[in-house]
Amino acid sequence: MSDDEREEKELDLSSPEVVTKYKSAAEIANKALQLVVSECKPKAKVVDICEKGDAFIREQTGNMYKNVKRKIERGVAFPTCISVNNTICHFSPLASDETVLEEGDMLKIDLGCHIDGFIAVVAHTHVLKEGAVTGRAADVLAAVNTAAEVALRLVRPGRKNKDVTEAIQKVATAYDCKIVEGVLSHQMKQFVIDGNKVVLSVSNPETRVDDAEFEENEVYAIDIVVSTGEGKPKLLDEKQTTIYKRAVDKNYHLKMKTSRFIFSEISQRFPIMPFTARALEEKRARLGLVECVNHELLQPYPVLHEKPGDYVAHIKFTVLLMPNGSDRITSHPLQELQPTKTIDDPEIKAWLSLGTKTKKKGGGKKKKGKKGDTADESAEPEPEPMETTNGATAQE
Repeated sequence: MSDDEREEKELDLSSPEVVTKYKSAAEIANKALQLVVSECKPKAKVVDICEKGDAFIREQTGNMYKNVKRKIERGVAFPTCISVNNTICHFSPLASDETVLEEGDMLKIDLGCHIDGFIAVVAHTHVLKEGAVTGRAADVLAAVNTAAEVALRLVRPGRKNKDVTEAIQKVATAYDCKIVEGVLSHQMKQFVIDGNKVVLSVSNPETRVDDAEFEENEVYAIDIVVSTGEGKPKLLDEKQTTIYKRAVDKNYHLKMKTSRFIFSEISQRFPIMPFTARALEEKRARLGLVECVNHELLQPYPVLHEKPGDYVAHIKFTVLLMPNGSDRITSHPLQELQPTKTIDDPEIKAWLSLGTKTKKKGGGKKKKGKKGDTADESAEPEPEPMETTNGATAQE
């Protein structure tokens, strides 16, 4: 196949090379998450930890595909965020920010990595304490983890996006929690972090998405946020926003010289993936970004909040819909949980008992495993479905 033909054909999981790139990106994302969790200690500065996460991804991806003819883009697909307590998402502060972590904080860590535009994202919630997590904090963590395990089993060819929306809603209710509104799980494609096929977290009259059916060889970022509060995110301060993505379909002639300078730098350095304003010169960025956002050249990822005192937990994982079943490629083990509630609902128990692999029909010729072809993962053990979800093992 010539390069031109390869360019024309949309690359998906039917190509072993694509699967390998997704899995390599996922391995780096998982290790970056592990590093970030290990750096989260009382009095540590949030900005320093975010920087370490991003630097690790840049370094690890930089070591790959060095000696290939065609330049392969690789690096951070979503900047490291650490959103603390009732802050829901996207907190990745500028260098001048002095926010530090405290004992007992509930941290939502969110990051992403890509190799050649094939993206692996992951988010995990960690409570900064020794020993088991108890009470309502444990409930919200158990709820988000159980919802993620159910979603993993329902995001499969032939199922509909609304099946997942209804199921995660039911799980949250069982723990007396709410799914946070406005969070979307997106299909991902090469260089596309937010594809058109989406799963809505909460169905309501204001937010409508097209009905869609999952298909083989698709990739999804399943994104679930659960709260002990109302589940209605609020934007408190636009100045907290530091993560943006270039809106490739928009054009506008910027008036301010600073804006033009900043936008030119963004277009060169971050043409497609979300980036953090921390990567730009701070004073100039503050001025220039405003005009870019006002004219929709950049899509902001705002920092959102629940009410103070509410517990918010977040899990995001990347799943490959392989011919032999759903393969969750990003995750992190949970802390020990002692929730106040247990799952008694027979429907939720039935969902949790579903396998994630497809039983192969007999009779087909067995393909010889090629070196580097990691597509067939059928020998992978199933995760045990949990009864009380007290730290159900996440698939590695």
